[in-house]
Amino acid sequence: MQELTLNQAQSAVDDWIQSVGVRYFSELTNLAQLVEEVGELARIMSRTWGDQSFKPGEDNAIDEELADILFVLICIANQTGVNLNDSLLNNLEAKAARDTRRHHDNPKIKEP
Repeated sequence: MQELTLNQAQSAVDDWIQSVGVRYFSELTNLAQLVEEVGELARIMSRTWGDQSFKPGEDNAIDEELADILFVLICIANQTGVNLNDSLLNNLEAKAARDTRRHHDNPKIKEP
């Protein structure tokens, strides 16, 4: 299977929108779509690792839900002019500077 960089993924989603999707939904609609997809992921996770059980015939394709979330997130990035590659790198750099010792010193997550 082909691998994509974040920049390539943003371009592929934009190509799909232009050729198949006709146009981007509004930013607000895409936000609602993102929340809906996250809810579908939460349903699967609560039934897989939580206390709920799956209903007969209910889908548990976590990979599909994560891909749906990523697709809508990329749509939002594209239509708002955000370069996800640059944004993620900046975010990781900021977290590394801010949280240098934070998690290592957190007794709540230390291994026993």
